[in-house]
Amino acid sequence: MISTAIRLARVGSGSELAAAVLMGLGYPCVMLAALIPNVWFFAVAAAVTYIADRYLHQRGSYLINRLEKVRAGVAIRFLARQLLLILLLARLHLAGASLMYVAVAGFLVFYALNTVQGALVTLIRKRRSMPVVTRNIDLSALRIPNAPPRFLMAQSVAKMLHLDLPMEVGVFAAAAGGTFLYGYLGAAVSTGLGALYILVLAPSLSKRRIVPAAPRVLAALDTWLRSYRPRTVLYFSGSKESAYQVNMWLEAMEEVERPLIILRERGITAQLAPTSVPVICVPGGTNLMNLDLSTVRVALYAANVGKNIHLLRVPTMKHVFIGHGDSDKLASVNPYSKVYDEVWTAGRAGRDRYALADVGVRDDDIVEVGRPQLAPIQSWSGAPKNPVPTVLYAPTWEGWDDNPGNTSLLLAGENIVKRLLKAPSPVRVIYKPHPFTGIRDKKAKAVHQRIEAILEAANATRAAEPRWVKEAAEARAGHREAADTLARVEARLAGLATSGRTGGDEAEVSRLSVADQERLDETKRLRTEWNDAYWRSFGWWEHRTVTGAEPKLYDCFNETDAMVSDISSVVSDFIASGKPYAVTDSAGIGVAEFRRQNTAVRAAVILSNDAHELDELLSAVTDPSADRLKARRSELKQYLLGPEKPTSIEQFNAAIDALAVKAEARNTGVAGRLEDSEEAAGLDDSAPEPGDTERDAHDSPVGG
Repeated sequence: MISTAIRLARVGSGSELAAAVLMGLGYPCVMLAALIPNVWFFAVAAAVTYIADRYLHQRGSYLINRLEKVRAGVAIRFLARQLLLILLLARLHLAGASLMYVAVAGFLVFYALNTVQGALVTLIRKRRSMPVVTRNIDLSALRIPNAPPRFLMAQSVAKMLHLDLPMEVGVFAAAAGGTFLYGYLGAAVSTGLGALYILVLAPSLSKRRIVPAAPRVLAALDTWLRSYRPRTVLYFSGSKESAYQVNMWLEAMEEVERPLIILRERGITAQLAPTSVPVICVPGGTNLMNLDLSTVRVALYAANVGKNIHLLRVPTMKHVFIGHGDSDKLASVNPYSKVYDEVWTAGRAGRDRYALADVGVRDDDIVEVGRPQLAPIQSWSGAPKNPVPTVLYAPTWEGWDDNPGNTSLLLAGENIVKRLLKAPSPVRVIYKPHPFTGIRDKKAKAVHQRIEAILEAANATRAAEPRWVKEAAEARAGHREAADTLARVEARLAGLATSGRTGGDEAEVSRLSVADQERLDETKRLRTEWNDAYWRSFGWWEHRTVTGAEPKLYDCFNETDAMVSDISSVVSDFIASGKPYAVTDSAGIGVAEFRRQNTAVRAAVILSNDAHELDELLSAVTDPSADRLKARRSELKQYLLGPEKPTSIEQFNAAIDALAVKAEARNTGVAGRLEDSEEAAGLDDSAPEPGDTERDAHDSPVGG
């Protein structure tokens, strides 16, 4: 019942739901208390609205955003409470008293100060906004000043509004006790604090605190580009939820000669994983098209999006679609891919996929480069890692249409999890949903939440069983040590991420985020330590829901003995481990047809929506002699992902080098043809101007 209410209210927890209910009931109670009038009822109800409102803000509750949309934002809620306090004064027969005049005047002055403070914050943010955001690029020549203190800028509207508290308390105390001095003091304190906030904020608008003008910033960036001479660019545009699509290529880009990453959305920059590669975020299309990218010879694209056109228009570089996964989804044979000079696939399967789809991508333009990102995936030992086998359920998202084959989550998700939990021998389930789950279809979001609840209930049941109670008691000290390690590592990672100063805005972070290989090496070491501690922080028998960027999908692969998934690149990547896997035929097209249409499932156990075939998958994990698909998985691995030698990163770099040579040859050829064309047209410095020839003819007696 409570979980249903949480879903309907779109809040994240029971405590958020309770706060939302209290706030919703609080305002009618405040009004009722003012009308009765009852000062103590008013005080309690008003305090409840304050506390509940503040709690929801701190939790970043979705409800706060929804209230803004329906014109019940935080400013309106504060104003309503203040008006009800004035109503209380009137109902207490204080309408003609000086307290009423002071309260009304005080609230009016206070809101005038709010207006000034809001304008200041907006101006400061605007004047500190740069046309680009950078990482690992030295912009010291710009002398970007420090950002205003975070406590002044973060949640500035709510902070300013909360300064009305002394006035509210003072006026209420004056009305309740009859001593008007409290009201006068409260009004003075609130207006004084508001004025002080403005005075402290105002210096941030001075010339020495604002960032250089856009032309200066872009000129400095062009100077850096001419010095660095980037050769290979990874270009990406998308929502912040799609940051994983560019993050998966960071380590490969670190192995490339003179790499550069170009992003188009500021939100993506904040989600970018630590990297030593220089990064430029250029939101404006005009600014991007005016950047000096004359030395770039190869541009790599991880997604097919409209903003790609801003770089695709540059003819001096060769353009390559590398994607963000290799699967049998229609996205892997998008006709849009024709715009690129080349399309790079992991193995032969990608090439054949385009040939079968016949979408206009020529076979000559396809290059097999393997999957450099798969290096962290460990090969299967042939036996479960722990006494209890672990199965990863990693469904993809619902997609942009209602095709039942998009995801198993809607029709089979709960069946899969329940059958795994009811297996004859104990199984641990790790559930890692796609980051996009539920963004289009509320039903998918609801199923996801039900699966989370099922796993939580299963953990509670298992924790009460004697066997697991004993295991938990023996492992408690290790779990505590791992939790302490997690806390220590997370604190250190947070310190490294801030580059030595907290609270900076994008401009300041661009100045501070200069490549520091020592810091990056420590970050990578700490992330490895964090991952190890994470898996040790709970029992190998405990089910787990894994969301967010950490732990990564490949870390989940290494922790599991088998996987259940859908048609997506997750399947192709998991095949690199050699472990048994299952794929759900959610559309119900039949095993034979499903295998024919989808290359990656040819070595999979095919599940129907009731998931009764899971026994075969579990048998393959626990009994090697029952693993009838082992040889087929090995063959499919090479077909999908290419040969193991040379390594993927070697193939990737060789492909970049070859394409860079083609780009250079093209540019040299064009320059030569232009020169020949000018000579053929007689366009040289000694030739007379057309106007001069006409004047000579006009002035000549013969011409006359």
